[in-house]
Amino acid sequence: MITKHLAIAAAFVLMTGLSSAPASAQDTAPAAAPAATAAAAAAPAGQQTLKAATAKAGSENPYGLEDIIHKKNPVSMTVLGILLVMSIGTWYIFFVKYFEQSRIIGQGKTVDKRFWTSGTLAEGIEKLPKSSEFRAIAEAGVRASQGGTTLVGMNDWIAMSLTRQLDDANSKLSGGITWLASVGSVAPFVGLFGTVWGILQALISIGVAGQASIDKVAGPVGEALIMTAIGLAAAVPAVLLYNFLIRRNKLISEKFRGFAGDLQTYLISKGSK
Repeated sequence: MITKHLAIAAAFVLMTGLSSAPASAQDTAPAAAPAATAAAAAAPAGQQTLKAATAKAGSENPYGLEDIIHKKNPVSMTVLGILLVMSIGTWYIFFVKYFEQSRIIGQGKTVDKRFWTSGTLAEGIEKLPKSSEFRAIAEAGVRASQGGTTLVGMNDWIAMSLTRQLDDANSKLSGGITWLASVGSVAPFVGLFGTVWGILQALISIGVAGQASIDKVAGPVGEALIMTAIGLAAAVPAVLLYNFLIRRNKLISEKFRGFAGDLQTYLISKGSK
């Protein structure tokens, strides 16, 4: 009798367990689904964050010119300022002198077309622009021919007056070009000073860290190389532009000298008549 009751109880427990198992599985499945969805949504967000951090690290170069400016080291900023002033001054003087030379070359063409084709010397002088150096040379020659001295002959006096005027014209012509020569000579050494300063900072970083790791040395050494490059970028154009302007100055000086020689011959021949 007891065995029969035990068998009935076991059957009841078995049936209850089978009926509750699907319900437990159904309750567990919906609970697990949101967790999986949240994990799937979190994965792309993490990938986007990683990509953004990588892009930011790539755009911020700790070894470039921007980093030097950002650090605002007094010595580095002074070197950069000096080189910047040198470079700006070089290009400013070049354009000013280039246009001045072009203007004088144009005045030389006017002399050939108007001055020597005039009927009289006074008429030829009036045809030249008042700002023309050729007109100043002609007026100096005329003044010398009209008021000589008993100490020297007329020919020598005219020659001396024209020579002084030529020296004055050539002095104006060469004014400012010495800046280009100075920049070409000094700028590499200014950049070299920045290089030495960067290497010194690298050695200090090594001494503080106690080891020569690449992250301690790369920044100061990169700054040193940038200073060298900027120094050369300021010096090389200055040297090339200096040679270019000097060559044009020589051509203009030859025109001045030729005009003065022809004018002297004319004045002497006119005075001897």
